[in-house]
Amino acid sequence: MGGQAGSTVEITITSQHAENATELLFSHSSLTATPKLDGMGMPIPDTYLVAINADCPLGIHEARLMTRLGISSSRAFNVGAVPETTRQTPNTSLDTAMPLEMGTICNAAMTKQSVDYYAIQLKKGQRIVVDCAAHGIDSKLKPVLILANAQGADLLVERRGGSLDFIASESATYVIKVHDLTFNGGGEFFYRLALREFAPGELASRLPTIKTVSSFSWPAPGAIDQNTTAEIEPNNQHNQAHKVSLPCHITGSFFPAADVDTFEFTATEGEVWWVEVASERLGLLTDPAIVVQQVDAEGNLIDVVELNDIPSPVKVSSNGYSYDGPPYNAGSLDILGKVEIKTDGIYRLQVRDLFGGTRNDPRNIYQLIIRKAQPDFALVSWAIHMQLRNGDRNCLSKPLALRCGSTMAFEVVTVRRDGFDGEIELTMENLPVGVTASGLKIPAGESRGMMLLTADEGAPRGFSNASFVGRATIDGQLVTRPCRLASMQWPVSDQWSEIPSPRLLADVPVSVCESEFAPITIASALDKVWEVTAGEKLTVPLIHTRRNEFSGPTINLMGWSDGMENLPTMETSLTADTSEAVFDLAQTQKPGLYTVAFYGSAVTKYRYDPAAVEAAQAAVESAHERAQDLARKAAILADEAKKVPVDQQEAAKQAAQAAALQQTVAEQEVASAQKNLQDATAKSQPTDIVDIIVSTPIKIRVNPTDKAE
Repeated sequence: MGGQAGSTVEITITSQHAENATELLFSHSSLTATPKLDGMGMPIPDTYLVAINADCPLGIHEARLMTRLGISSSRAFNVGAVPETTRQTPNTSLDTAMPLEMGTICNAAMTKQSVDYYAIQLKKGQRIVVDCAAHGIDSKLKPVLILANAQGADLLVERRGGSLDFIASESATYVIKVHDLTFNGGGEFFYRLALREFAPGELASRLPTIKTVSSFSWPAPGAIDQNTTAEIEPNNQHNQAHKVSLPCHITGSFFPAADVDTFEFTATEGEVWWVEVASERLGLLTDPAIVVQQVDAEGNLIDVVELNDIPSPVKVSSNGYSYDGPPYNAGSLDILGKVEIKTDGIYRLQVRDLFGGTRNDPRNIYQLIIRKAQPDFALVSWAIHMQLRNGDRNCLSKPLALRCGSTMAFEVVTVRRDGFDGEIELTMENLPVGVTASGLKIPAGESRGMMLLTADEGAPRGFSNASFVGRATIDGQLVTRPCRLASMQWPVSDQWSEIPSPRLLADVPVSVCESEFAPITIASALDKVWEVTAGEKLTVPLIHTRRNEFSGPTINLMGWSDGMENLPTMETSLTADTSEAVFDLAQTQKPGLYTVAFYGSAVTKYRYDPAAVEAAQAAVESAHERAQDLARKAAILADEAKKVPVDQQEAAKQAAQAAALQQTVAEQEVASAQKNLQDATAKSQPTDIVDIIVSTPIKIRVNPTDKAE
């Protein structure tokens, strides 16, 4: 699951629904993969050699396959600075413990219902930290780490996903045990085990991890350009308050357990200060909370404001999948709020971890920024998940793999900073040939927009890393901010048995698959901007390009827009070639250019890779012809062997036997080809699936009423 910068590593891919994978692609250009070749110069299936440039950035990168269906979902690939090894033989007993060198990382997968053993050599007084990357690199493993003596007796145990920090009491052999919390295992339960040495008192860093969805809003764009200062302990009590001047940027830690950090500052009536804390968004299990109080003339404390949690910009699913909201939470347990100063005076701010009494880790740090208003925004997006029916429990990874003729929709949400409430334009560039993007902007004062990606019916197979940004005018200046993409670590088919686990991606990969088409394309009859005067009605004719059969005769379509009112909801025929969308533009509709799309879900008769049936049929015919040719050749040689002179009979007999053997092999190839045809035919049988249908975007310009006059 990773390698050392400046090295080449061999990796093996396992996957589902990844037929005809042609490339292994990475999110950074310093990582390149080539197929590993066998002794005959032929590619070894699913095996690649990955070259990691010496200047490749350390940390997490994305790895994906380009397949028949387009780009696959992602896996984390780690680039580090220390030597790496891979466990080659089972080490599930004390006797088979694998030696582990100091300053190395071992890659392995957990064996089900087993414990992995590693042997290490330590000197008396030597401090080591044993870290196990699992969930943070897309693994399903919930690691339990145990440090034991040479006889296997436990000395130190960590069951909550933390690391082991140990100082050897004597020079000896020690053993590291690793197992899953519920002793699960298999290919999805991989891990990276790191053994590192640290000086006494030195802060031990953890292995890199993927980013949570909430972290998209950190670091703060346009954060104050000022030297960061560290908190000064002790500062738990009010009479120990760390005095600061505003604005400020302070780093601190929720350590030791139940730590409360107090800061004192002077403020003037009418001032408004914005306060932001980052800790949970740094990937830490913390829940910051702040209380601000004024100190009156007698030294009494008067509450001013309490701050906690950044709320999600949109309602989040209450059950982890998309029945009543998206399965992604863009909110955070961190803080972003304001303090309004009513009177001149001295104020004190206390920051704490709400559950810090149960946590005692110096790595639970925070960053505290107190600033004047710096209006800004951050963006995150995810593929639209279906409004599921009762009983459905699936939550999918949703890679940006477009079928020809399809439109794929992405929900875009924003966290607004420091009072910014302007509209945000959404754009996506550097797309594959035949793909276009239409952003449904986030209107002023709102938190949600849409991005629509459309692949032409004739778009060729392709892939690119797209640029996805939002633009807004703030204080007269055009500001551009990146939009991060979120996805699920694993597709979850049944939410009752597995909790969905979303994360941020490092890039925005877009692909087109030319081997499948959208079941239906619903598009405007004319490729133009439709114009209408406010207060009038507009009828837009729609064309239906149907490629599949459907289980029902109609589809219910609802409208998306970037600010247009009174969008129609339509019951549209799935058997007709045309329909109409009627827009009633009330007098209250603000003039301007709007983008509209319609969406719904329909049960379509899906056929999986019908081209494979044709290819398999051709393979059967080819194998059958070859077998017939070899059968005729074998019969001729057998007949000739009976007629040749005695001195030639042995050679003729051997030639006939060789031909008969070739015939047998050919007949086996026929049987194999027929089996492949049966399998391909079975897979391609029409199956009812619920598909999201999104129309191509429609542009409508609403003109003011006085223009018509």
